[in-house]
Amino acid sequence: MRATIRDTEALKAVSPAALSAYARAAGWSRVETYGDHSDVYSARERPEVILPRTERLGDYADVVSRLIEIFANAAETDELSLYRDLVTADRDVIRVRAAENGDGAVAVDDGLALLRGTRDMLLAVACSLWNPRPLYRTGSNREAVEQVQRIRLGQTEQGSFAVTLLTPVVAPPMQPFLTADRGLEDDPVERRLTRRLTGALEAARTATERTVVGGTDVFSEAVVEGVSANLCDALATLIEPFPTLDVSVTWARTLPRRIAREIVRFGQADAPILREGARSFRSREPRPDVQVSGIVQRLIRDEAEVGGNATLRASIDGRNQSVTAILQSFDYERAIRAHQAKAPIVMEGDLERIGQRWRLLNARVVDIISTEDEVDGG
Repeated sequence: MRATIRDTEALKAVSPAALSAYARAAGWSRVETYGDHSDVYSARERPEVILPRTERLGDYADVVSRLIEIFANAAETDELSLYRDLVTADRDVIRVRAAENGDGAVAVDDGLALLRGTRDMLLAVACSLWNPRPLYRTGSNREAVEQVQRIRLGQTEQGSFAVTLLTPVVAPPMQPFLTADRGLEDDPVERRLTRRLTGALEAARTATERTVVGGTDVFSEAVVEGVSANLCDALATLIEPFPTLDVSVTWARTLPRRIAREIVRFGQADAPILREGARSFRSREPRPDVQVSGIVQRLIRDEAEVGGNATLRASIDGRNQSVTAILQSFDYERAIRAHQAKAPIVMEGDLERIGQRWRLLNARVVDIISTEDEVDGG
């Protein structure tokens, strides 16, 4: 059945760069200019076509409609499928595809988890572009959040349950070098996230495989590739409900790579390994902006200092632990009052584990839990 696209706005969504990239990939070559804003392309045993260089033409939608018909006939496909190829030809397309029951449907909660996990996966990878680390406060990384917000949800696809994401437009190369050999730092910003994504996913999968055969500390070795506790948790969330999960990237035709589409597959058995990888990362890294509460056990201050050290008995991961903190003058005085009143105290800071000991970095007293106002100097 033939479907002809008539919607003007839908046709205008196909960019001149996408038309040119598709034509070149399909075997057409530019032979000459045509007027001020178009070029003539020819191909062996195919009709000659005129491609616009700008969408600022009065009949641009009609031109695109005619080109879709020609390209679809040459490719022996329907116009709707050809349109989908064109509208994404100048964007990297990320697909997160879950194995399902065959009817293309999944449980509501599993579908929501797939969307949340996909966002968390992209945000973790975006954070690693600037400073690869084992653990991030993703919400505080403004550049990463803004980059993820520029990615759009694409249309759903028939026959499977997949989250489809479109990067912003990936511009053609501005300099004459082999695009397949360019480094990540040479890519436009719209491409860097997808390049990092495929590298981080490959590294995470390799780390799980090496763990299965007895490898140790293999996740730490993958940090430089973009693997982090955040990414491991996001992938585990994505994988847990499904037998298999595929993450693929189809590269924009405007900036092609040697392999047009890259795919990384995970199995359900990878989820607990990734969770343990995340836990291992967190056990070694300071946990940012953590609140701990308990009873002050010990206070130490040198005579020459206005602040001092406080030791708190608090619950960490469900176990009673001693937590030490260096407090400035005002917070140290509040800790003294809490200690004298035997009142529980709440501190906030970055929680770090060193061996079997815990300490709170950048510590500050948030509250003293007491019914007596005078405990807090009130």
